[in-house]
Amino acid sequence: MTSVSTPATWLAGYIPGIPTPFDDNGAPDPAAFAGLCERQIDAGVSAILVSETSGEASMLTPTEQESIIRAAIETAHGRVCVIAGAGSNSTSQAIELTQRAEAAGADAVLSVVPYYNKPTQAGIHAHFTAIAASSTLPIIVHDIPSRTMRELSDDTLLRLADSRHVIGLKDATGDITRLLRLRPRLPAGFRLLSGDDVTALPFIANGGDGCISIVSNIAPGLCQTIFSSCRSGRPQTAGYLQNRLAPLVAALAKESPAALKYALCLLGFMSPATRLPIVELSDAAKAEVASALAMIGDEDITCTIEGRHGRLHGDFPARP
Repeated sequence: MTSVSTPATWLAGYIPGIPTPFDDNGAPDPAAFAGLCERQIDAGVSAILVSETSGEASMLTPTEQESIIRAAIETAHGRVCVIAGAGSNSTSQAIELTQRAEAAGADAVLSVVPYYNKPTQAGIHAHFTAIAASSTLPIIVHDIPSRTMRELSDDTLLRLADSRHVIGLKDATGDITRLLRLRPRLPAGFRLLSGDDVTALPFIANGGDGCISIVSNIAPGLCQTIFSSCRSGRPQTAGYLQNRLAPLVAALAKESPAALKYALCLLGFMSPATRLPIVELSDAAKAEVASALAMIGDEDITCTIEGRHGRLHGDFPARP
């Protein structure tokens, strides 16, 4: 596997945010989780993200989070990098989660801008500086103001990027112009990733390094083909495939992660169970997800990933 010390070689392309499956007793389901991770590895991803937004991290205990991270590392077995969600609006708790992730063997952490308590930019900088000082793990900062109610300013990010520990940004602002502003001012090798499947293609086309993705959980091969098409100068192919995914992207974004879990249930990979306060989808939302899946599943597109060939509909087992 490529060295973690060179993020340009692995922090790129479509990186799935893996959901946390639950069993009939409401506990994490290790077998289903391992299957989800293995499917992504088989599709040729360079990294997987676990125990973050899609993984319902805020509803997991620290012990459960650590067990999920360890399970991902055991499944990956050095074939891809494992990024662990380790964010909190409490700096001390974020440090604890980061240290637990490091002890479990994670390759990097994704740490969100502190939410709810609305820190100043000085406070945000101090928060991430303290986390960086507590661990040797590389840190990817997650900026998602729609959830945190506090933006990460360009100046604060540039100050953080001077640290050898802060290696990338998951940008869920939806502002493509920000990428164009930041790229010339950031150190070489600093990774810029979209945090939004809706804007992933224009983000990558304008110099972004990839996307931390929800929809990659459903069609990993197709997402990798979109990325490789964009990077190899085939924008029409990338655009066509992205348009085919658009209804599914829209359906998943409305009620994530419940919609993602339901889609994966339809495909036979996991239970749709969530933890409160997240609840399962309404009947109308289920119908929308099922319809979007059928549109993708019926397509007969050949995907090529690192020499492996397969038809797109091969990614979708028969629905129960």
